[in-house]
Amino acid sequence: MPEALILLHPTDNVLVCRETIAPGTVATIDGEAVTITQPIEVGHKVARVDLRPGDKILKYGAPIGSMTKDTPRGGHVHMHNMQSDYIPSHTRNASGGAA
Repeated sequence: MPEALILLHPTDNVLVCRETIAPGTVATIDGEAVTITQPIEVGHKVARVDLRPGDKILKYGAPIGSMTKDTPRGGHVHMHNMQSDYIPSHTRNASGGAA
């Protein structure tokens, strides 16, 4: 069975969920067991290391945004604790698309 998390680039500080992860699931991050404390959906990001406000989020080896809140290793990284450095928001509502 493949791991639930995938590292897209060796310099990334987030991993991507390959399947939905339930709270209490033990995932392997850089060879260490980490308990996931909240539900995380397919395609969402998980902190590979402890992240602090202002830290750049690296995905595919490139910065995709910045953290707005402290997030521990294994924590969910998404719109509630990060911001895009390039666009105001990536939701369809923010861009005038359908809800």
